Amino acid sequence: MTKSALIVRGGWDGHQPVEATEFFLPFLQANGYQVAIHESPEIYADAATMGSADLIVQCMTMSTIEKDQLEGLRAAVAAGTGLAGWHGGIADSYRASDGYLQLIGGQFAHHPAVHPDERTGEQSDYYTPHRIDIAPEAADHPITAGIESFDLVTEQYWVLHDQLIDILATTTLPKRDFDDWERPHVNPAIWTRRWGQGRVFVSTPGHRVEVLQNPNVRTMIERGMLWASR
Repeated sequence: MTKSALIVRGGWDGHQPVEATEFFLPFLQANGYQVAIHESPEIYADAATMGSADLIVQCMTMSTIEKDQLEGLRAAVAAGTGLAGWHGGIADSYRASDGYLQLIGGQFAHHPAVHPDERTGEQSDYYTPHRIDIAPEAADHPITAGIESFDLVTEQYWVLHDQLIDILATTTLPKRDFDDWERPHVNPAIWTRRWGQGRVFVSTPGHRVEVLQNPNVRTMIERGMLWASR
């Protein structure tokens, strides 16, 4: 049976919205999805299209969303359409929209930089070594089963979140000598959320395609899209 997926992409080019979504396109097609690609959230206001979509894969960093678009997205997810994404494409979208932030359950706030003496003004200033810790209670979850905690060198997301997300993996931000915060703190790195009849999946790892190519990151995102789908 053919399923319907919408890829909604755009926003800041540094997150490679085109290349990143194209990376997962063969996987979606191989799993029976007919995929339509949209370069803005305008499609969210199309009730007929949204009502027939089984999955939305969003890669839209920052940008803005109109009231009717947000209402359409929230209604579709509540009715059973899955919503999935990674990094800033889902956890740093539409910063000015409280309704979107409520839907996702977590919002990017910061990614620590390397030592001031090592900064060059490039994206790599924020590539820090850190660990993604799979939550013990998620050992048998269909998204994380068989995956052990692993290390990355990329942006490490500081996330503001509520208590209605189910955290599958965490990452601990350290307190270094040059940091202003007072102690290390644990942040969600992979989470899911139930919203009405729908499901939401978020992976904070995924800054650029080379991170998505990590076998653990890729596997969890692919499984997350299938888990979220209607």
